[in-house]
This record gives sequence, C-alpha cells and structure tokens, in this order.
Amino acid sequence: MTEDTKEPLGGRLLVVAFEGWNDAGEAASGAVRVLRDSLALRPLLEIDPEPYYDYQFNRPTVGVDEDGKRSLTWPGTTISGPDPEAAKPATPLAEDAALRVSEGGGDNVYVLLGAEPSRGWKAFVDEILAVITEQRITGMVMLGAMLADVPHTRPISVFASSENAELRQALQLERSTYEGPVGILSVLADAAERQGVQSLSVWASVPHYVHSAPSPKAVLALIDKLEELIDVVIPRGALVEESGEWQSGIDTLAAEDEDMAAYIQQLEQARDTVESPEASGEAIAKEFERYLRRDEGKGDEPWRKDRE
Repeated sequence: MTEDTKEPLGGRLLVVAFEGWNDAGEAASGAVRVLRDSLALRPLLEIDPEPYYDYQFNRPTVGVDEDGKRSLTWPGTTISGPDPEAAKPATPLAEDAALRVSEGGGDNVYVLLGAEPSRGWKAFVDEILAVITEQRITGMVMLGAMLADVPHTRPISVFASSENAELRQALQLERSTYEGPVGILSVLADAAERQGVQSLSVWASVPHYVHSAPSPKAVLALIDKLEELIDVVIPRGALVEESGEWQSGIDTLAAEDEDMAAYIQQLEQARDTVESPEASGEAIAKEFERYLRRDEGKGDEPWRKDRE
C-alpha cells in the first residue's frame, strides 16, 4: 500500500494520548506506551515544557537509576516516529495491514505521548502540526478514557467517533453530539482537520469507583479497537494477566463491602438491560456530561451517599 493511498487511515498515522484529564485509569497513555514499545520508533520532537506546563499541577518527579544516580524527569510531550536504522520488532504488523510495512516494522506509524498542557494550547498545537506537516502525516487516532457509571465485571465500553465525514462513512462511525468543555485532544483534532489531516477519537469508559488505580482492562480494550482500526498487531505482554488480577482485586473489595457490592450489581443490571450502549453517539455524549459534572468530590463513594 503506497503512502498516497485513499484507504481510510491508510497513510502515515499519528496515534495520540495525553495523561491527565483525558486519561482515566491511565488507559489511553498505557495503550500508546504498549504500541510505542512494540515498534521501532525514535523521538522526533520533545516539546519544551517550560511555556506549557504549570509545575504545581504537573510536578517533575525524581527517580533513581540502576547505578543509584538520582535524576529529575519533567512533564512534557514527545512525538516518536519510525527509525530506519532499528531492527525489525519481534511482533510484525498484520500481513493484511492497510499501512505500508518495511523491514523496520510499522514505518507509517507515529505516536504522541505526553501530559496535557496547562496553558498555551494554541502554540502547543502549532508545534505538533509543524511535525505533522514535516512528516507528511495524513491521519490521527486520538485515544482517551473517562470515568463512567459502568461495572468492572463487564467488557469495557469503547466509543469511536469522528468529525470527518469521509471517515464516518468508511468506518461506520458516529458523530459525537457532545457540547461543553473539552480537553487538548479535541483542540488538536480540530486544528488537524482544518489542516486537512483526518482524525477520529476512541474513548474507553472506566468504572469511576476505582478511579485511583490504573486499569489494564481498559488498556486492553483500547488496544483491541486500535488493532481493528489500523490493522496493527500489538503484543499484550502481561496485560491479560494484569487485567484479570485487576478485576479479581475489585471483586475482593466488593465482597467485603455490601454497599459497594449492591451498587455494582445495580450497574450490572443497568448495563445488561441496555442494548449495545457503546454503539451510540448519544450514549457517549451522556457519559461525557456525567463525567464533566463530577465536582471535586469525584472520588466519593456513591453507594455510601445513597444510604446516608
């Protein structure tokens, strides 16, 4: 397949995730990390964090390496792309992939991973668009995850939508009807579309009552959808086992808390009586609205509030 193919998402493709507001359960960033690590990629741009981040909100972290040396890691955003000098990864792209594949593996797949900036969004997006133009990227898949009233015992709901009419028709996608505050993903997607770069968004719904822990089950759900969209084989590694442990751990907590167990059962019944909620653009809009209405007490336990 050539780079100028008219196949939807068939040219050079940028897969995007931001930590923070768009990344419940670290699902979106986790999925992009798995994709990045499975391909032979090199950093193309590391955006200077100084103009864009509030360090009281996104603080630098300190760590110790194998030699015992301590060092700081600053929040930021990195775009990585194919490395022609790298060896072919152990897990190749699917043979029927719409993407052109070289011996380096996935030479049309790029990734963007970073923390959502605190300010200067327009200038921040302009830096990303400059790389998109330079690398002749023609499409983007934006990954996100939100807290939702969903049970951990059921498959993770994944919603895909696009503002691009061509992609909606070709991939049978919905157009989101959501109106309200947005994150950096929406700002970047809007700017890219204005520049002629097709984009679609894929969001996973993470149970809000386990909001403080990473969700490997949601990471897996996003990886499954990503493979479906771009025909790329992404190794799961330990994710399947970790997903099972994640669900078992929550089961154990619920078994020790009757109120929590009853609340989860209500969510299960609601999920089971609604036919394919993940297929509806209206459903994701409602989930967004519930998500955005959560106040600073979003970590509160609704199964206890109902009984106060």
